Amino acid sequence: MASINLIEAFQEFKDAENIDRPTMMKVVEDVFKTLIRKKYSSDDNFDVIVNAEKGDLEIFRRRTIVDEGEVMDPLAEVAYSDAVKIEPDFEIGEELYEEVNIYDFGRRAILAAKQTLASRISDLKKNVLVKKYSERIGEIVNAEVYQDWKKEVLLLDEEGSELILPKSEQIPSDFFKKGESIRAVVERVDLKNNTPVIILSRTSTKFLAKLLEIEVPEIFDGLIVVRKIVRDPGERAKVAVESFDDRIDPVGACVGMKGSRIHGIVRELKNENIDVINFTNNINLLIQRSLTPARITSMDIDQETKRASVYLKPDQVSLAIGRRGVNIKLACELTGFDIDVFRDNEGEVEEFDIDLEEFSDEIEAWVIDELKRIGCDTARSVLNLTAEELERRTDLEKETIEEIRKVLNEEFEKE
Repeated sequence: MASINLIEAFQEFKDAENIDRPTMMKVVEDVFKTLIRKKYSSDDNFDVIVNAEKGDLEIFRRRTIVDEGEVMDPLAEVAYSDAVKIEPDFEIGEELYEEVNIYDFGRRAILAAKQTLASRISDLKKNVLVKKYSERIGEIVNAEVYQDWKKEVLLLDEEGSELILPKSEQIPSDFFKKGESIRAVVERVDLKNNTPVIILSRTSTKFLAKLLEIEVPEIFDGLIVVRKIVRDPGERAKVAVESFDDRIDPVGACVGMKGSRIHGIVRELKNENIDVINFTNNINLLIQRSLTPARITSMDIDQETKRASVYLKPDQVSLAIGRRGVNIKLACELTGFDIDVFRDNEGEVEEFDIDLEEFSDEIEAWVIDELKRIGCDTARSVLNLTAEELERRTDLEKETIEEIRKVLNEEFEKE
């Protein structure tokens, strides 16, 4: 049956994805029974028949035929004389079904029903979206970049639902183009002004954990378990793994032949360095492994204060600390101990230094090799030489040397 734009709202409701048919029919029926109650004060003798396939409906009024003068309830009963005017073959005691024309409800009532139906559609869509993504928290999703704003990126999933990737949940070197497909983990589902907001993350440890699960079948099968992950997104991550099968090397399985498995994850995380280590309950060994790539000479541990004093050779100190102190910070998070680094030969706290390899993204490899050729393998060893000495001892141009010193000095100023 036709109506004033009402069927359009019903059609939109019918086309709404992920809303099951019984729910759809029940909601439409409720909306029209409300319309009936407002006009007739009761919906007991009315049937609302929803045609989910065509996107329309029919309303029938049902009354029992009684003798003249015995009509006690006009809503439930009709006089025989009135019934035979519709169909001469009717008899007393039978039920009369009359189709109700929706125009009889009046334009204002119809528009109100349309608004109610549209509102119910919106609410159901929100509920479906919240339920869907609440069940997917911690899972990786693929989504297409729709809009890149200053503070967040708007993404669309395969069903056109909007997802948000905030700047705080992006890897610092992330750069997205409209239409590009990206991967992220579902972090949480927020409600903003009663509207669901699906928040994604690429900096979460759960993202790295799921990438490992995808790339390493042994993790997916439960033969290898990831004990703990700590990250400085885009810079470095440390992953402690353990195998339940003595025949499986958990580190080798995660890294893969010639790094085949870990390289895909590193590319996804914008060249984030990933240290995979064997988990152990031996805290001395765990601390030693957590400071990879540095090699420890000895250590003293205080279990009560959760503090460890680690002694290394001078050339290992900068590796243990790492650029901007990232390596030692992650080692502390992984082990749960505060780690102090000392020079092995002096027992004094080593002056903070950084290995030149940590600057490979800002200083070209051949320049680093040229500095190493003259014995400068850390930032301070370069800065301890004057610009004139560096120019005289290397094949570097004066402008190149000035740029190198500027980069190195800026790093220490940050500290």
